[in-house]
Amino acid sequence: MLKLGRNDACWCGSGKKYKNCHLAFDRKIENYGIMGDLVPEHYMIKTPAQIEGIRKAGEVNTKILDLVDSFIRPGISTEDINTLVHENTIKMGGIPAPLNFEGYPKSVCTSVNEVVCHGIPDPNRILKEGDIINVDVTTILDGYYGDASRMYCIGNVSPEAEKLVRVTKESVDLALKEARAWGHLGDIGAAISEYIYANGFTVVREIGGHGVGNDFHEEPWVSHIGERGTDMLLVPGMIFTIEPMVNAGRPDVVQDEEDGWTIYTEDGSLSAQWEYTVLITEEGPEVLTY
Repeated sequence: MLKLGRNDACWCGSGKKYKNCHLAFDRKIENYGIMGDLVPEHYMIKTPAQIEGIRKAGEVNTKILDLVDSFIRPGISTEDINTLVHENTIKMGGIPAPLNFEGYPKSVCTSVNEVVCHGIPDPNRILKEGDIINVDVTTILDGYYGDASRMYCIGNVSPEAEKLVRVTKESVDLALKEARAWGHLGDIGAAISEYIYANGFTVVREIGGHGVGNDFHEEPWVSHIGERGTDMLLVPGMIFTIEPMVNAGRPDVVQDEEDGWTIYTEDGSLSAQWEYTVLITEEGPEVLTY
């Protein structure tokens, strides 16, 4: 933790003296650390101004996903989804964060059926009855990031696919109940993995959630498998994604060697993912985009 004098300006940007602002808060975190908890550094805790900027980016991000809700259907291509996301993000004053990120070629990720994540939109990938698809949207607005994804069932899907999509969403909602100030990241992973495995599915281990807001990917890394009371302490001002990737078969995944991005289930089974960006507050979690 940053060491400040009692009469120094507080690190949060409030303009108040440290002793009148976050001194007691920091001491509480320090005491958890003394007791053996893994505690966040100041850079993982957003200031009020940053939270407001991230909240606005999240609002635009949610509007983009709402547009996808009304647009997606059998017969469209995943490239059509990319065009919709790109054009409307720009129209709303934002920037599609995935475009050109570390060479990624599109403005959104579209992951169909056995694709776990990072599926690249393609004019030749036409959605058909029975498909399931994850659409992952990240929006930059005034330098701040909002990040969320939703699953869609295209027409009538198999009972297994419907259950997979539903149970994955339910696991995120259960995890939200664990996203409490002064709890632990392990509480979130435990809630998700317990529910997923009880329903006969598996959780991808290699890929998790992440801090977000000032950048696309920040600390902490959020595992969706965990034990209660372990991993990093959750404190007000932390913002991160909860985004379990759930497989109908084994949890193992492979990466496409040609495009360098697309992640598939190793056994070809279906995969589903839902993603929320969450702010930890004293009153409970605030979902900033979903």
